[in-house]
Amino acid sequence: MEDAYARSVSEVLDFFGVDPAKGLSDSQVDHHSRMFGRNGTPFWKLVLKQFDDLLVKILIVAAIVSFVLALANGETGLTAFLEPFVILLILAANAAVGVITETNAEKALEELRAYQANIATVLRNGFEYMQVFVLMAFNINMYTMAGCFSILPASELVPGDIVEVTVGCKIPADLRIIEMSSNEFRVDQAILTGESCSVEKDVECTSTTNAVYQDKKNILFSGTDVVAGRGRAVVIGVGSNTAMGSIHDSMLQTDDEATPLKKKLDEFGSFLAKVIAGICVLVWVVNIGHFSDPSHGGFFKGAIHYFKIAVALAVAAIPEGLPAVVTTCLALGTKKMARLNAIVRSLPSVETLGCTTVICSDKTGTLTTNMMSVSKICVVQSADYGPMISEFNVSGTTYAPEGTVFDSNSQQLDCPAQSPCLHYLAMCSSLCNDSVLQYNPDKDSYEKIGESTEVALRVLAEKVGLPGFDSMPSALNMLSKHERASYCNHYWENQFKKVYVLEFTRDRKMMSVLCSHKQMDVMFSKGAPESIIARCTKLLCNSDGSVVPLTAASRAELESRFASFGDETLRCLALAFKTVPHGQQTISYDNENDLTFIGLVGMLDPPRKEVRDAMLACMTAGIRVIVVTGDNKSTAESICKKIGAFDNLVDFSGLSYTASEFERLPAMQQTTALQRMTLFSRVEPSHKRMLVEALQNQNEVVAMTGDGVNDAPALKKADIGIAMGSGTAVAKSASDMVLADDNFASIVAAVAEGRAIYNNTKQFIRYMISSNIGEVVCIFVAAVLGIPDTLAPVGEAVVTGWLFFRYLVIGVYVGLATVAGFIWWFIYSDGGPKLTYSELMNFETCALRETSYPCSIFEDRHPSTVAMTVLVVVEMFNALNNLSENQSLLVITPRSNLWLVGSIILTMVLHMLILYVHPLAVLFSVTPLSWGEWTAVLYLSFPVSFLTLELLLHSLFTVEPCLAIDQLSSRMDTNLSRNSMKVIIIDEVLKFLSRNTGLRFRFRLRKMDLLPKDRRDR
Repeated sequence: MEDAYARSVSEVLDFFGVDPAKGLSDSQVDHHSRMFGRNGTPFWKLVLKQFDDLLVKILIVAAIVSFVLALANGETGLTAFLEPFVILLILAANAAVGVITETNAEKALEELRAYQANIATVLRNGFEYMQVFVLMAFNINMYTMAGCFSILPASELVPGDIVEVTVGCKIPADLRIIEMSSNEFRVDQAILTGESCSVEKDVECTSTTNAVYQDKKNILFSGTDVVAGRGRAVVIGVGSNTAMGSIHDSMLQTDDEATPLKKKLDEFGSFLAKVIAGICVLVWVVNIGHFSDPSHGGFFKGAIHYFKIAVALAVAAIPEGLPAVVTTCLALGTKKMARLNAIVRSLPSVETLGCTTVICSDKTGTLTTNMMSVSKICVVQSADYGPMISEFNVSGTTYAPEGTVFDSNSQQLDCPAQSPCLHYLAMCSSLCNDSVLQYNPDKDSYEKIGESTEVALRVLAEKVGLPGFDSMPSALNMLSKHERASYCNHYWENQFKKVYVLEFTRDRKMMSVLCSHKQMDVMFSKGAPESIIARCTKLLCNSDGSVVPLTAASRAELESRFASFGDETLRCLALAFKTVPHGQQTISYDNENDLTFIGLVGMLDPPRKEVRDAMLACMTAGIRVIVVTGDNKSTAESICKKIGAFDNLVDFSGLSYTASEFERLPAMQQTTALQRMTLFSRVEPSHKRMLVEALQNQNEVVAMTGDGVNDAPALKKADIGIAMGSGTAVAKSASDMVLADDNFASIVAAVAEGRAIYNNTKQFIRYMISSNIGEVVCIFVAAVLGIPDTLAPVGEAVVTGWLFFRYLVIGVYVGLATVAGFIWWFIYSDGGPKLTYSELMNFETCALRETSYPCSIFEDRHPSTVAMTVLVVVEMFNALNNLSENQSLLVITPRSNLWLVGSIILTMVLHMLILYVHPLAVLFSVTPLSWGEWTAVLYLSFPVSFLTLELLLHSLFTVEPCLAIDQLSSRMDTNLSRNSMKVIIIDEVLKFLSRNTGLRFRFRLRKMDLLPKDRRDR
């Protein structure tokens, strides 16, 4: 029943056909269970998910084709299948890392079960089935005069069941209240709505249009907790038809979004696949005339031979190491982020974080502490010459009894309890209170049981301390945390014996407690300021502890201060006391008159102290922050002002919207509102998910923070979900990253690290693309020229138009240099046969001609080893060129990245081992090189650095001069003049000319001093 909140009690009961005095009959239960239902990623899919990538699929196809062709040719041995084996090994390693990282990614749904009630008190067949905790393990039925008491699991509830709930109960299903047995009924539904305080419930129907969960005052939601009162309700929704069930369904329906880098790689992969296919077909077609060469042993075998070359070309074009390298870069990034208290649960979220443009942050528990705290106290200092009001500020933003009291001049009070009003405030806060404050050693934190406002009063009593001790409150710090939690509260409870309690009611808006102390009986009261002040006739003066009449002027001044607390969106309570005749055992509502006013306390869910600086850092980094909360609009706007989201603003129109206000806007206005929105209040879980989707439709990369169950759908939907370390298990399981310290500021540091990882990964991708183009050109040129196989067949977009052309030119040079090394050995090397070019081109007819050299010279491993070594060395120089996209080695020297230098050294050492360790040389079909051959390798490899510089200078002066100048100037200090920038460019040109023409300029411009190290492009 979706509109039960708008129906009267009789209409709801008639809909389910249930008698509230008897409950459902057994036949009705069976009928309702059939009609409404009851209350209540395989591993192989995770493995396959790791191969759901276009480039990976192309590599798999290439490996399979190579393997099939090897079998078709009758090849045997390890070398025949080495290429597909290496490719598959890399892919397997990449998949293993991904599976290990994401094994626990889908636990959020299981965690939701922890918030479901296990048992329920249900009325059926005229009897009550009741929660019996002691007997649950024994499954025993009890019979008393009231009927049959037995255990009924919550999973057996059906719509229409009559359920009784009382303080401490967890709501077993969605319920509609039909009867209240107490004056007040309050529920803590923060896990669903994010509200910082418990909410009051009643029986009356709601007429609000488009009501959200917060507006449904007569509905009890599954999984929430009753904190005050007792009543009966009818079940209106079970299982997936509850508010908590809708969260479950929303999480199931959320598909994983591709990360920004993956989207760009997929786009490039599609383009690369088309280019590869075209080149492969072209290579095969160009060589049709060579299919019948005698060396192939027939036309069919020649066709297979050149098809293998085409496959080798495809493998060379695809950066097969890319998946493993990207995974490794992201894995290393997770370690760095862990040091920043950001625990990464999904590897791709590392680079996603670097691309974030909008952070949607939950307010309660993320930007605030989610711990109600007294921040301001107002008392009457003196009334001799008119009311003189004193205000005190209280530090501390958590339930920890740690904080100090400051006067209006910001001077700390050494002994707050020596002030009469603060003394009585502490007494009243301790005694007129039903909550519990305790220390949890497992979590090393203080926890509450009961109303958060009452716990805030207990914490205030601890901060005020006890009177009569000069060492207070510093002496309290010597206690253990367990003793310190409620030491002062226990002191007052031992001094005063509670005799009688008048519970809070909605009409009185106050509660009172009668206490006995030696020969004196006192009634303490607390409640809404308007109710308490109206019942007061006297007031307590803080200057001397005297009690004086409450004049009209004093009453008006107190009401004015109460209004000012409201302007600051503080939750305000007034406290008072009254001396009653000794021996009185009960009190009534009539006794709640002629009270003596003690003071006002203002409390709020305070913002975390580090949030303001973090908000400023986000704005500076170009990241927009949208505060999302279930609280009302005025309270949320007040918090936003405190954290800097509304700095220097008076009018919040266009920046602050409630969920209902936003939904009423036309589609075009919603699009405009999203571009300026800073606060989204009065929301429920579906609204948070809707906000994330709308922002993603505007091509924003959205990070969502949260800590509650209600945040889980949005956390899962966002590009990156960030949960708080102290949040619910559901939120953590649905997230991609967890902040161990619950610090919003840690997000800023993690974003900075994510951007660095993204840029490094992007640079490596560009390096691999330029290097692999060289391999393609090498194979393609060799096939077109008809010379022997050059290499043994062992195997912001990411790339913009001009950048792709630059890397294409560099790749062509790499390929030509590799082919040139191969040809050099045959024609010019002292250790080679010194053939003519025509003899090399006609190597296939060697056996049919009379030659001065053996035909076996074309099977020598020296030329292919030289070619492979040229390819390796030139790629090492190319790696240095990729230190920066827009700077040369003359500006950013190899010293700027010693890790890269170390990697190059390690690569060359491994290459030497392959060449000069005989078993490895045999395995890789290579041979040791002489010094003369190494010299040729260096001559062919080193010019790639000059070519890169030439292209960079060309881009600076012709292709993208404005962009290049902007990028240069953005990395310089603000006081760097245009002349200094010209000096840097001229210095680059002079060095380029001196190294290319053989001239030597004997002067050097000190550009490094002009370009500070911390501003260079890394």
